[in-house]
Amino acid sequence: MVAVDRGRYTCQVGDASVTAMRARELGRKSVVVGDRVALVGDVSGAPGALARIVRIAERTSVLRRTADDDDTTTEGRIERVVVANADQLVIVSSLADPPPRTGFIDRCLVAAYDADIDPLLCLTKADLAGPDAVLGYYAELDLPHVLCRPDTGVDDLRDALTGRISVLVGHSGVGKSTLVNRLVPDADRAVGAVSAAGKGRHTSTSAVALQLPVDKPTWIIDTPGVRSFGLAHVSAESLLHGFPDLVEATVDCPPGCEHTADDPGCALDAWVAAGHADERRLRSYRRLLASRSGDPDPEASPTDAV
Repeated sequence: MVAVDRGRYTCQVGDASVTAMRARELGRKSVVVGDRVALVGDVSGAPGALARIVRIAERTSVLRRTADDDDTTTEGRIERVVVANADQLVIVSSLADPPPRTGFIDRCLVAAYDADIDPLLCLTKADLAGPDAVLGYYAELDLPHVLCRPDTGVDDLRDALTGRISVLVGHSGVGKSTLVNRLVPDADRAVGAVSAAGKGRHTSTSAVALQLPVDKPTWIIDTPGVRSFGLAHVSAESLLHGFPDLVEATVDCPPGCEHTADDPGCALDAWVAAGHADERRLRSYRRLLASRSGDPDPEASPTDAV
């Protein structure tokens, strides 16, 4: 599946791009970017041709986020599938303009681990600031990363993507669409400026899968910039496993411990005090715990920036 746009789906069949629509027999089953589907009808890809999607193959992975960043929707906190069948989540974060937000990166890491997708941290605008503060925050995770500058190539990133199906996520303004255009020169993804307040404007309006011009089959899925990555669909246990530097401490917690700051006997505070993990990581974990219950998560606050 290459793209979804207002009920029309662009599917890659060999070298042809085929426009298709959902068949009625699919019922309520949704089709998302990354899905592998069976088509009937005209699959020539000729202008005006239209095929039908009659079957969706079993998904090897599903990356989800809860749409809890917009309380104006009538749906409320609903779960949305971002992409299917990806095996790598590339978290794109700029090192400056706008500054990195570790709370957002933490959320993406939890979503990746929950979906059993490998994470990769891609730090852009490395010409404006160094990566040490961000990488230091994740030192205990051994998180793979690449650095990108506008005045150098993207060979390291391309190498990390080759042979995989990768989905790119990030706040608006971090340079995600610029990276896509450098990786796939024919992509022509819209690129926007960053406002004086350090906030990017949304330039990508729909997710799209693009094939990289490399030797091995390689796809990247560019997604629209998101303001937050809701995790209400992730269980409390899965949320904890998004913080592997804290997991070992919970062995000493009493039965039924919910690991909040008010939980008597929670071993996480002593674990951090002993220097086994960064205090900021514990604060982030507890903020995400609270946000699962609907409490606000101050993602844009200074405590979330590095």
